Amino acid sequence: MSDARVRVSIVGASGYTGGELLRYLLRHPGVRLAHLTSENHVGKPVHELHKFLKGRLNQPLEKLNVSAVARDSDVVFLGLPHGAAAKTAAALLDHGTRVIDLSADFRLEDASTYARWYGAHPVPALLKGAVYGLPERHRDEIRTARLVANPGCYATTSILAGLPLASAGWLGSGPLIIDAKSGVSGAGRKAEPMYLYSEADESMQAYGLKGHRHFPEIIQEWTRAGAKSKTKRIELIFVPYLAPMNRGILATLYAPLAKKQSIDKLRELYVSYYLREPFVTILAPFESPEVKAVTYTNRCQIGLSLDASGRTAIVIAALDNLVKGASGQAIQNMNLMFGFGETTALE
Repeated sequence: MSDARVRVSIVGASGYTGGELLRYLLRHPGVRLAHLTSENHVGKPVHELHKFLKGRLNQPLEKLNVSAVARDSDVVFLGLPHGAAAKTAAALLDHGTRVIDLSADFRLEDASTYARWYGAHPVPALLKGAVYGLPERHRDEIRTARLVANPGCYATTSILAGLPLASAGWLGSGPLIIDAKSGVSGAGRKAEPMYLYSEADESMQAYGLKGHRHFPEIIQEWTRAGAKSKTKRIELIFVPYLAPMNRGILATLYAPLAKKQSIDKLRELYVSYYLREPFVTILAPFESPEVKAVTYTNRCQIGLSLDASGRTAIVIAALDNLVKGASGQAIQNMNLMFGFGETTALE
């Protein structure tokens, strides 16, 4: 009897996103692991890097061989740095393998915008065929995609916070402001001083003040969402902060409205927009999300309030940057691509 499960490989399995992918893939009834690669830890069993896998998975990490990975895989998750991911994705696609890229290489549809934030794109011809992997916006396109660009963690949180407003044409004039705090795991598995526990603990600091790379993703998706409602050009001020926690994001969006609204109307808009979304929860009016309530889940909680004038919406969103902000959302996309229930292995 043949094994009909989807064959899955992870390129760059040694980082935080690789570990989180394995956390959820091991409980997925419809997949079979093929290759796990790492350039710096070849030959080591994967449980040496991700301790929670001890007694569950002792598969060794391999050096990347694109031909072998493509031959043995129906889908490949890419956990590589930008630039390197694009070239590997192109090679895998040439072999007919579907790709879910967790880097930034295919998130932006415009090559000149990509160049402004990351440098010249290695394979710009692939940008038009990539699907932005936010199921709440692009579910139908994801189902048939060959290449899915998994969104950034700040971008996922911020886009979900503002999508209903942009789609309904409720945004007024003046800049939107996002104040967002992330745990130190958002920077990946690197030993830079600001991410060390002794530096981050009992402290808080802003960073990326010249511009954060998730900024253009947010603008792109809000603009797309607002096209039908003829939303005006969106201006955004985005300030990220490093928070003294391991994981999680809390983002507050301050959004000027086109006209005065009540809290009941605002919540009605959000509930209606996300009514059938399995991983978005709209809280009671004036209730704040908590990071602790969403860690180790693929869920995003959204809380709503208004300023005293009723002309500025205050939208607070929380999610786990490693799950809904990265690996969990990638598996959500895989579920859509291969016809699994969207919540499989994620509940």
